[in-house]
Amino acid sequence: MAYSLVAVALAFSPASNRAPATGRSIAVRMAGDSSVLIIQNKGGGHGEIGYHLALQLAKDKGMPVTILHEGPNKGKPPHNAYGDLDAAGVTVHWCDNLEDSAACLAALGGARFTAVVDNWSKSPEQIKPYAEAAKGWGVTNYAYVSSAGMYTPAKGEKGAIAETCAVKSSEQRQAEELIAAMGLPYSYFRPQYIYGPKQGKSYLSFFFDRLTRGRPVPVPNDGKQSVTMTHAADNAAMIAAAIGNEKAVGEAFNCATTLLITYDELVRRCAGAAGVDCEIAYYDPKGFVKPSDDFKFGFPFRDTPFFVSAEKAKTLLGFEPKHDIAKDIGWYFESNYKASGAMEKAKKLSFEDDDLVLTAKLTAAAK
Repeated sequence: MAYSLVAVALAFSPASNRAPATGRSIAVRMAGDSSVLIIQNKGGGHGEIGYHLALQLAKDKGMPVTILHEGPNKGKPPHNAYGDLDAAGVTVHWCDNLEDSAACLAALGGARFTAVVDNWSKSPEQIKPYAEAAKGWGVTNYAYVSSAGMYTPAKGEKGAIAETCAVKSSEQRQAEELIAAMGLPYSYFRPQYIYGPKQGKSYLSFFFDRLTRGRPVPVPNDGKQSVTMTHAADNAAMIAAAIGNEKAVGEAFNCATTLLITYDELVRRCAGAAGVDCEIAYYDPKGFVKPSDDFKFGFPFRDTPFFVSAEKAKTLLGFEPKHDIAKDIGWYFESNYKASGAMEKAKKLSFEDDDLVLTAKLTAAAK
């Protein structure tokens, strides 16, 4: 059963991860006087976040929304649902290469915006030209969607990770630091594991691919590790709550649900959705040697518990998730995995790498 994530957060607070006090005196415009630019990547979990975010800002908050979109449009999820954006009045500019910032910004035709959401940049070099443009416009919010993968909790820690946890100096972290140093009214959003109806690839495919083939599902260690899987619409709702909200300025937020699910339960829920029995094979992630660089096995989550706390967003932004992965797996199997033809593709998959992993089996398989 999924259960509520309480505020059992790690208490690391390195100076490099503290939000500076700058930006607090900025007067944030109300929605009626706001326009939003979303710098959008081409797909995946972030891609679906951008789709939901544009809809929520345009339809729920009445804001004019423009997207500078990494292209091209290949008509795949979520792009095949962009008729919804057209109907909501969202303007989309497709850019073959967002790294050509001059050409992409020129496509805006001199338009200015009061808020920017960067859902594309992965480095300080990528974010800088768009951040400079935003500074010139005098934006009141600059939201940057980075990643919770930058957290480095202390060895042995198993609790919820708060925004004060130590971080590694990844390029995304360096991008966060840059927009703070530029004096922008920033907010950082650090998503973890994302799912939704408009995704192409999915973390859940790992489980469905094996279950629908009658294969044992390899799970590291004892399967009791907890994880948060967040619906992209909930990720988007948290970001939308920050636009026009002075409380969001100068803050980092874990962009995730408040609900937890264990690896074991995830497998069993997937099996129930697929209408099959499940066999869980626990393995030692350090008990086998990868034979070559071509080794393709990869469990979709970390071997150890890794989940974040969204308590800060609940307190400052009033965030409450509307979706629960434990309840959504049924429709996900039917409307996403099965409808996409993934079951047929799974018939052609090779599980030779699984067989090697299972030589490091810890216990008899659980059913």
